[in-house]
Amino acid sequence: MNNKFRCNCPITSALDILGDRWTLVIIKQMLIEGKKTFKDFSESEEAIATNILSSRLKMLEEFNIITKEKLLNNNKTNIYTLTQKGIELTPIIVELCIWGDVNMRDFQPEMIDGEYMDALKNNKEKSILELQKKYLEKTDSKKK
Repeated sequence: MNNKFRCNCPITSALDILGDRWTLVIIKQMLIEGKKTFKDFSESEEAIATNILSSRLKMLEEFNIITKEKLLNNNKTNIYTLTQKGIELTPIIVELCIWGDVNMRDFQPEMIDGEYMDALKNNKEKSILELQKKYLEKTDSKKK
């Protein structure tokens, strides 16, 4: 693994990995939307280019934020799963969601709204735990 860090600052080091335009989108897609294959990601509304997607998935795997396994009955399809390190990004995803809702709605009025956003804003901690629990339940049931 190449040294991809600019300095010894923990914030800068985290942003060296997570601070590009796509990485947290991929993690959000996995955590909230249940995406798990290259095809799932490439067909999403965010429209990430396949070369960038491939690069980000590889980098996330290098840093043990995700794992890659072959689909049981299909050796061509990879399944990507968040590791514990990846799941621990849930509070950041929730905070960004709330921040975006509060501060970007004037610029993007079509942003999602409703009960989901209300739940996030009214009880962040509970929402974080529920997201993590649902993700783990989904991935654990798929492994059986």
